[in-house]
Amino acid sequence: MTATGNILVADDDAAIRTVVSQALGRAGYDVRVTGTAATLWRWVQAGDGDLVITDVVMPDENAFELLPRIKKIRPDLPIIVMSAQNTFMTAIKASERGAYDYLPKPFDLKELVGIVGRALTEPRARPLKDKGEEMDGMPLVGRSPAMQEIYRTLARLMQTDLTVMISGESGTGKELVARALHDYGKRAKGPFVAINMAAIPRDLIESELFGHERGAFTGANARSTGRFEQAEGGTLFLDEIGDMPMEAQTRLLRVLQQGEYTTVGGRAAIKTNVRIVAATNKDLRILIQQGLFREDLFFRLNVVPLRLPPLRERVEDIPDLIRHFFKQAAKEGLPLKQMDSAAVARAQKYRWPGNIRELENLVRRLAALYPQEIIGEGLIDVELRVPDGEGLRSLAPASAPQALSGALHGDDSSLSLSVERYLNGVFREHGSQLPPPGLYHRILREVEYPLISAALASTRGNQIKAAELLGLNRNTLRKKVRDLDLRLMRPPR
Repeated sequence: MTATGNILVADDDAAIRTVVSQALGRAGYDVRVTGTAATLWRWVQAGDGDLVITDVVMPDENAFELLPRIKKIRPDLPIIVMSAQNTFMTAIKASERGAYDYLPKPFDLKELVGIVGRALTEPRARPLKDKGEEMDGMPLVGRSPAMQEIYRTLARLMQTDLTVMISGESGTGKELVARALHDYGKRAKGPFVAINMAAIPRDLIESELFGHERGAFTGANARSTGRFEQAEGGTLFLDEIGDMPMEAQTRLLRVLQQGEYTTVGGRAAIKTNVRIVAATNKDLRILIQQGLFREDLFFRLNVVPLRLPPLRERVEDIPDLIRHFFKQAAKEGLPLKQMDSAAVARAQKYRWPGNIRELENLVRRLAALYPQEIIGEGLIDVELRVPDGEGLRSLAPASAPQALSGALHGDDSSLSLSVERYLNGVFREHGSQLPPPGLYHRILREVEYPLISAALASTRGNQIKAAELLGLNRNTLRKKVRDLDLRLMRPPR
């Protein structure tokens, strides 16, 4: 079946006008093209066109200034925005100004034709309220294709209350995405409340979520509000949802099904008006097979799945992220610095197991510990790998964990040898010069990961016992496990 409709295309690039016109013409549409916003505006005023495709940056006017005028006189006219300014705010502004969809350049012509077909047959929702210019403060940074798809998805979700499930490795920015959904959505005036299931003792999660009445359990000396009550009218972010115990899962399912809950020790049902955004770094389908996660709850939470790519899948975003983090560090009082091209290229070759969080920590460290204004490749090598493969985490297979495991049980000779080899490597690399600044923190960083890993292995993953073994507060250990992105793997029996 041949498509029908009159399409108005505005772009100052003649090549883009040609290829778009040809693609739409082959699909059966009548197409008119122009290189100026003024001509487009004249056509729209005359009542021409069933759909508009426009670039953002035009020689005579920015499309974001034109769109509100178009929507005022022709609110039902679908508008598709194209832009080479491929940022999160471009997608948000397109939605706020009433655009049907946003396409980052370069785009796939088949996708464009498909969007045109849908735009001519589907109703349009009302646009979001304009949030204004907030580019510098936006935490979502990157222009890679993977991030462009996330921006477009988020822009579509801003006007809804749909439950969203964000998946991704630790450090990929799941909470930042949840905050963006809240801050740029229709619940922005309400509270944003976050709770990390992995950071709360399992027997207290229900009380944390739903609150408790006085006398509900030993130590409950007064009524306490839960996160649902605190988030009323806003957004509740349930981080690491895979760590929620089964009893709390059952309570949460009732909230999603019936829109109400009861406090721990309470009897009266409490109505709730909260948007749920959940996140996990685990495969919930595997947990379902293992009987650790309710399948019916998974389907209730997984209304809109959103996967965040690890940094190694979006290495083209690393230069933008580095500049962003250096600017953020400068706003907090650290010296403003930058990386040279060789250093950036070196950073793009690294696999970033800690993802964006690891990159941010590196940038802050570079800004705080080194006097150079321009960070070179050598300093990146110093921070991302230890010299001559002799760091505690880069020794022969399992030697660091073995050394630290021995130290945990009273034999520190192998640990002393590992540290000595590490320090010898640092001084050999620098000859008679002083070692690089930040050596103390660097050694701590190298020791901490295998040390905590060895302690958890020794206690078969029991964090309470591991904390006692290390002489750490239990909450401190939990935080370190999260920050270091430790996998709580238990040794084979």
